[in-house]
Amino acid sequence: MKRIPPFIAGCFLLLSFSAAAQSGNTFQNPLPVQFGDPYVLKAADGTYYMYGTGGAKNGFAAYSSKDLVNWQPKGQVWHASNPNGWSDSTAAWGGAYWAPEVYERNGKYYMFYSAQWKQNPTKELENFRIGVAVADRPTGPFVDITGKPIFDPGYPIIDANVLFDKNGKVYLYYSRCCYKHPVESEVAAWAKEKGWFDVIEESWVYGVEMKPDFSGVIGEPVMLLRPPVAMGDKQAEWESRSVTSKEVNRRWTEGSVIFKKGSTYYIMYSANYFGGKNYAVGYATGKSPSARSLKPQQPGITEKRSAGRRSNRHWPQQYHLVARRQGNALCLPRKNLFLRR
Repeated sequence: MKRIPPFIAGCFLLLSFSAAAQSGNTFQNPLPVQFGDPYVLKAADGTYYMYGTGGAKNGFAAYSSKDLVNWQPKGQVWHASNPNGWSDSTAAWGGAYWAPEVYERNGKYYMFYSAQWKQNPTKELENFRIGVAVADRPTGPFVDITGKPIFDPGYPIIDANVLFDKNGKVYLYYSRCCYKHPVESEVAAWAKEKGWFDVIEESWVYGVEMKPDFSGVIGEPVMLLRPPVAMGDKQAEWESRSVTSKEVNRRWTEGSVIFKKGSTYYIMYSANYFGGKNYAVGYATGKSPSARSLKPQQPGITEKRSAGRRSNRHWPQQYHLVARRQGNALCLPRKNLFLRR
C-alpha cells in the first residue's frame, strides 16, 4: 500500500540498464525525482518514461530520460478531473492516487493505477479500485477509458500489474487490501493467545484475465499468493514479522509483478507492514499465468536492514517490481529513486 507523505522522494530504485553505463554520465543518489512507487517504461522511440506516486495534485506526473541518469520533468500527465474520472479526491489519503504503470500497445499508451472510488454508499475508509486511462503519447494527457474502475471485486484493491502473455491473453494482477479482511491462521491464533491482537487481517494477491480492450475482466479472480497459514511454513517467519514483532495486526502480500522466463512464470511480491522495518521482497513461481503460485522454500530475497538505514526520514524502503524494457520485466525495488551501475 502506498500511504506516502509529500516529502517522500520516490523509492530506492536499482536500475541496471546498460544504457546508463554506456552513456558515461555520472549520477548521484537519490535522484531528484519527487516520486514513490516509480515505474519506468521504455517507449518505442528509445526514450525512458518514469511515472509514480506523488509529484502531482490529484493525479500523476512523468519524467523522461535518454540515459536513465538525466531526468526531465514532463508535468502532470493524468488528472483525476479528466472527462471520465471516477475517483474521489476528497477521500482519505487525498484520493489515494497510487502506483501508476504505463504500457505501450498498438500505438497507444495505457496507464493502470489505484484510487479511491467515489461510489461508496457504506462510507468505507479504504474504497480503492483499479482504473485504466489511455493517451496517444507517453506524456499524456491520459483519459480514463470509461467512467468507472475496470471492475468491482467487492473489496478494496491496489497495485495493478499487467501481463501480456504469449498466448494472446491479457492478465491483471492486484492486491486485495487487509482492510476488513480477518483471516484465521496459526499465526493469528498464536497472536491472540499471547493477548496481542484479537484478529489478524491479511492482503492477498489475485490474478484475472482482462478483456482485450481493458474495459473489464473475464471470469473470476484467482487467488495466487497469501501469507502462510501454518507457523511451520518456511516462509512464515519472514512474512509474519509485522505480527510476531507486535508491530501491527496485519500481514501483507502486495506490490506483485509477474513475468515469464522459459516455461515458468515468476511473481515478485512484498510482505509485512509497508511503513515498518520488516518490509521485504519474496518471489513465487507457477506454470501458468492464472495458476495458484507455489512459493520457494527459502526466506525473502531482499529485506530492509534497519528502521533508519536507506530510508527517507523515518520511512523505510518499499519494494515492487516496476519496469519493463523491450518486453522483459526488470526487478526493481521501490521508494527513493536510486541508480546503480
